Amino acid sequence: MQKILIIEDDKFLRELIAQKLTKESYEVFEAIDGEEGIKKIKTEKPDLVLLDLILPGIDGFEVLSQMKKDPSLSQLPVIILSNLGQKEDIEKGINLGANDYLIKAHFTPNEIIEKIKTVLK
Repeated sequence: MQKILIIEDDKFLRELIAQKLTKESYEVFEAIDGEEGIKKIKTEKPDLVLLDLILPGIDGFEVLSQMKKDPSLSQLPVIILSNLGQKEDIEKGINLGANDYLIKAHFTPNEIIEKIKTVLK
């Protein structure tokens, strides 16, 4: 069973996506901030991380850059899911090594799940 870690401080969105992923037979872990996210990446060894950028404490960009500096985590696929839709933010996320960058307002939870499946294929 593939494991997904959702790092998202919005409880409603996090639980909605977690619920949908669980229905799709993924094992789901959740973190509400960047620091907890990094700990869970190391302990749970997920197959993919769904990462918000605006987080309490360490932001998503910092989580991504710490992951990419760690050889044991640098190959882990990351999909950014954020409200930040500026071209600079998107470029920064992709340059830091994200596999995809989804702007929250543009994607339904079902489309987000489809993106996850595509990256995990």
